[in-house]
Amino acid sequence: MRIVGLRELIQVRPARLRFQLLAFSFVLTILNTSHRMVYPFLPEMARSLGVSLDAINLAITLRFALGLFSPFLGALADRRGRKSAMLAGVAVFAGAMFLVGVWPTYPALVIALLCTGLGKILFGPAVQAYLGERVAYNRRGLAISLTELGWSWAFLFGIPAAGWVIARSAWNVPYLFLAGFSVGMLLVLWRILPDDRPLVGEHPSLINGLRVVITHPAALAGLTIAALMSMSSETISIVYGVWMEDAFALQIAALGSASAVIGIAELGGEGLVAAFTDRLGKRRALLLGLITYTLSSLLLPILSSTIQGALLGLFLFYITFEFSVVTSLPLLTEIMPDARATFMAATVTTISLGRMIGSQLGPALFSFGLPANATASAILTLVAIFLLWLFIKE
Repeated sequence: MRIVGLRELIQVRPARLRFQLLAFSFVLTILNTSHRMVYPFLPEMARSLGVSLDAINLAITLRFALGLFSPFLGALADRRGRKSAMLAGVAVFAGAMFLVGVWPTYPALVIALLCTGLGKILFGPAVQAYLGERVAYNRRGLAISLTELGWSWAFLFGIPAAGWVIARSAWNVPYLFLAGFSVGMLLVLWRILPDDRPLVGEHPSLINGLRVVITHPAALAGLTIAALMSMSSETISIVYGVWMEDAFALQIAALGSASAVIGIAELGGEGLVAAFTDRLGKRRALLLGLITYTLSSLLLPILSSTIQGALLGLFLFYITFEFSVVTSLPLLTEIMPDARATFMAATVTTISLGRMIGSQLGPALFSFGLPANATASAILTLVAIFLLWLFIKE
């Protein structure tokens, strides 16, 4: 089977868009490293700050709560242009990383977590809308999978590097590196992105866009599926650092290295999207992904009697989750093409809501052991399968 190449992907100015895809992926790597590094190093951060694990979990929950406002924030891309939204997101993120890097306190960490969420809200929907306008639907799975490499690169390179730095200095030092990288990418994006500010009266009304969303069955189903997938993932993600430290006595650097396994899994998931999603069809591929994701959730506690089995279980869990999530994105970009950024921002809202609930549900379930988390994750995914089958057609 031949994999579609980048040359066939682009409709207009292929060389420039290929470079933009690379830049988007690198920015998302920076954002996702900050977003995710709190999970494996949660115990170390709590110890260094002199606060409880619950205090860090509360900060994570607040970050997800910010996502509830994402239609109002993410719609900036529809109203002011994709470029403006992307630059605003990276600028906010850079400032927050610098703050926690030079002022390593609990309030600064809370601000950094919130601004990481804000940066992703502004940047992510703008990227997806930008690609939705420039890449044909039958090639969009490949384009979005390339930008979503930022998730796997964060685990594969960003978090192991952060673990190495923390083990030799302090928990806040990686944030200084993230601040420097994000400032550099801010300048790159400013240089390579076209000015796409809409004409006066051209941008859609936010209220009208939201009204259409809540009266559109497929849109509501898509938003609910996104929420269920994120909730199921967070139920496991929020506890895996504590679980592996307790079960296998892993140290900080080892936890960072273990996260690289998740990065490899997600890289594999994105590669599978690039190879098969456009060919199978987005809906059929998503159904396949969700079914295998359900099975991998149930397998996780069964495989986790040894460190090798636990890492294999995490690999299967994250490769199937990543395939499902990335496959869902091109499907969602076409549900409301007249207000793509607003709808994708609404998707961020439901994803944030799902993660917010999952970040509270996960620790509560973990008091009964990892099998409780895995069972809940599988049940949530089964509901998503039902909604996809019933309401979304391609």
